[in-house]
Parts: sequence; structure tokens; C-alpha cells
Amino acid sequence: MSDTAARESAPVKRSRWPLAAGLVLALVCGTGGFFAVRGGLVPVLGNDAAGDAERPASRPLAEVAFVPLEPIVVSLANGRHLRFTGELEVAPAHSSQVERLRPRIMDVLNTYLRALDESDIESPGALVRLRAQMLRRLQLVTGEGRVRDLLVMEFVMT
Repeated sequence: MSDTAARESAPVKRSRWPLAAGLVLALVCGTGGFFAVRGGLVPVLGNDAAGDAERPASRPLAEVAFVPLEPIVVSLANGRHLRFTGELEVAPAHSSQVERLRPRIMDVLNTYLRALDESDIESPGALVRLRAQMLRRLQLVTGEGRVRDLLVMEFVMT
């Protein structure tokens, strides 16, 4: 057997230098990161102490009134029922005006909810889409600027 054949068949020893260099580099970076966060050089999400100085002062809440809506039960095509209860968020100055329009509001909501299919209600983003549609209809009935938001208290299909 020749020397070249013996060298080719012998196992090749790999250098452990890259493994050792990687471990040392990881240790140095981990230590540096720890001291950077601990010293406050890097802000940490959710750390209230680091961000208190940068937060703007909270502003006072706007005056608001809520007008409760009567529960609505709607029959769907397959014999199931939808129960909806909500409240309207209005400015206190418009509260009595919106209260007087409650029969019209209930009519609009009843008409809209009865036109829905079960597939419209069961889709993943259905409640957000339906809420936006109902709010837009309520704003048309009550007049622009009177109803700020529609709060859904109950939306159950039985």
C-alpha cells in the first residue's frame, strides 16, 4: 500500500477552532447585551420605569353618554335565532335627540339584521364588519355627529 492510499483512507481530523470561536463570540455578545439592557442603553418593551419620562400626559376623557337599545331577536333562515343588544355612545348634548329617534334606530337595526345570512355572521371578522355597517346606518338615521359609536353588548346565535 502506498502512502497516498493510506492518507486517503485515514479519518480526517477536523479543527475545533470554529466551535471554540463561536462559543466565545456567543458569550461575549450575550454579556454585552445583558449589560446594555441593564444599563438602560436599550429600552425594554413593557418596562414602565424606562418609558415613564417619554410618555405624554394622559388627556381627560371626553364627556359621553350611553343610550341603551332594547334587545333584538331575529329569526334566521335555518330556524336559528340571533340575539343582539347594544348601546349607543353619544355626546351628552345629543342624548335626548337620539333617545327620541330610538324607534327609527330599532327599525333600521331590525331590517339590517333580518337581511343577514348565517354565513355573514359566522365568518371570522363578521362582528367588526357588521358593527361598522350598523353604525353607518345609525349615523344616517340620527344625523352626522350625533352617534359616536355602537357598543355591542350581546351578539349570540342560538
